[in-house]
Amino acid sequence: MTTHFTDPNYLKTNQYRDSSNLDARAVVHQRFSTNPYGWFHWVFDRLSMLPENARILEVGCGPGYLWKECGQPIPASWNITLSDLSPGMVDAAWRNLVVTGRNFKFEQIDAQSIPYPDETFDAVIANHMLYHVPDRRKALSEMRRVLKTGGRLFAGTLGRNHMREMWDQLEGVATITRETITSAFTLENGTAQLQEFFPRVEVFCYEDNLRVTDVAALVAYVRSMTSTAEFSEEQFQAIEREFTEVMKTNGEIFITKDSGMFVASK
Repeated sequence: MTTHFTDPNYLKTNQYRDSSNLDARAVVHQRFSTNPYGWFHWVFDRLSMLPENARILEVGCGPGYLWKECGQPIPASWNITLSDLSPGMVDAAWRNLVVTGRNFKFEQIDAQSIPYPDETFDAVIANHMLYHVPDRRKALSEMRRVLKTGGRLFAGTLGRNHMREMWDQLEGVATITRETITSAFTLENGTAQLQEFFPRVEVFCYEDNLRVTDVAALVAYVRSMTSTAEFSEEQFQAIEREFTEVMKTNGEIFITKDSGMFVASK
């Protein structure tokens, strides 16, 4: 059954029509994560295994955060194509990266139908996006097809405990399904899905949590979520009161993060 989480029309015209919802969530992770190294630096480190003249495709690139925030020189010899289902996200990525002067290529692409020949890329990056894809098997088949022999898929995702304390608070003020967007492709169930298409699958976990000290920022995060799209203003105000009470009691709002990356080799 298709939900908002996997409905391409909803994702393109609502949740990800532009980068504002994703930006609201990203700023919380940027400001309050306990691991100072940073997710995007860590992901970029995984890419260091790629060859000098690597040809790279990122699907679901969003606003181009990885390349904007990696904090390291991107090899000039890499050929990098950034793509997203949403034209608004492709535009945001272009706006974020055009100032770098680097020659990225930007395209609107559905991961279920990648318009490139077999064995084109040394790497495909799918960072926190596979759980959005309605037909994940088709997308994984496409990613495998366009990868060269020996090429790698880098697939970032979340675990079942991600943002657990926040979900506890949300369930206290509304009937909401903790299934979340990640349940279809998680750190727990992703290996089995990838092994259908890739002979070797490794998983790397990123250690991090949140210690939030700004209630307004966390409420903005909640407002940006697909899961809360049907919340009333009264419910948003109720969750703000819940967060405020936790802040008064503890001096912060601690939230577990549970994320990592699969590296699957063709």
